[in-house]
Amino acid sequence: MTIELMMICMAALTVIGILLHHPSRTLGIPSLLIFMGVGLALGNGEFDFVYDDLAQTALVGGLALNVIVFVGGLNTSTAKIKVAYKEGGVLASFGVLFTTIIFAGILYLLLDFDFIMCLLFAAVVSSTDAAAVFSILESKKLKLKEQTDTVLEFESATNDPVAMLMVIMLTEMVLSSTQSLSVVDVSTTLFMQVVVAVVVGLSVSRLAVWLLNNISLSEYGLIPVFVLASFIIATYGAEMLGGNILLASYIAGVVIGNFIKRGQQVNLHFFNSLSWLAQALMFIVLGLQIFPQMLMSVFWVSLVPALLLILVARPLAVQLCYLPFTKATWRKRLFISMVGLKGATPIVFALIPAAAGVPDAINIVHMVFFIMIFSVFIQGGAIGPLANRLDLIQPSKP
Repeated sequence: MTIELMMICMAALTVIGILLHHPSRTLGIPSLLIFMGVGLALGNGEFDFVYDDLAQTALVGGLALNVIVFVGGLNTSTAKIKVAYKEGGVLASFGVLFTTIIFAGILYLLLDFDFIMCLLFAAVVSSTDAAAVFSILESKKLKLKEQTDTVLEFESATNDPVAMLMVIMLTEMVLSSTQSLSVVDVSTTLFMQVVVAVVVGLSVSRLAVWLLNNISLSEYGLIPVFVLASFIIATYGAEMLGGNILLASYIAGVVIGNFIKRGQQVNLHFFNSLSWLAQALMFIVLGLQIFPQMLMSVFWVSLVPALLLILVARPLAVQLCYLPFTKATWRKRLFISMVGLKGATPIVFALIPAAAGVPDAINIVHMVFFIMIFSVFIQGGAIGPLANRLDLIQPSKP
């Protein structure tokens, strides 16, 4: 396929997804499923077009996630972070670890996988998805008591580094039978990734803010272009130096979004549009990569693990994380336990072992697809009714 035809096809698929967005909102269908459905319907041989490139899909997914997390940071106030960083930080680190261990034990009893593969599968689906959480909370216009929505947003935006590190290390272990999992090595690597991401993300974004605040650009349209360039330097600079790119993206977004004094609205409009484009492209490409004819073979195998992840592994992990937070009400704990939304992030993570050549990893991709579908419909659909039932909805101001 020529580059011209490829660009036209992707643009056409994006247009179709956008045109279907409004009726999908009317029917209560999340936009991510619409864009992914477009890819599923129009690719993989149905119209004499087959897309099958795991490495390319993983690359597109990674780039899109980076933009989505950055825009999530732009829209997060420092006041919210001060409220949520303790609970959200524990959920983003120990919550991912506990979910992985608990769910791996469940998978080991249910599936014909060895324990390392179960750990890999569990790590792939252990984190909550920032794009799904942000979009569903925004679409439902939910403001929750006890800063519950803020904790969920903070957790979803910062829990990917731990999950990504575990997926990469477990993938290497599966491919190398002689390598063993060392707690010291994992802890050291995670510490270095976090420190480098924080230092580089903070340094570059603060420098960008200082420059924007002290140099009055005559053309407002140059401000988001400057921010985009600074974002790329901060995130990919952090990754090049061994830091976690998603954490650096979030930190850079928070600093730039909170501290630039000029052109904030232009900046937000530009990057919110860019985030929509990133989501559209990511979900369409993921839809193209997944072959519908291969999905049904793992549907029933995926159903029970998905329910046990939603109803057992995630709630147990959250309750363990909340043991130090004795002031948190049982309503808040229960709500956060039941709302661990999965989106495109687990599918992107599942592509890492698949692209690396891990045996049977493509089956994990297909199973993760169904886990994401179940999560969006079950957990996403339950957010409003559950919050109302638990009396957690903040009354709107007159």
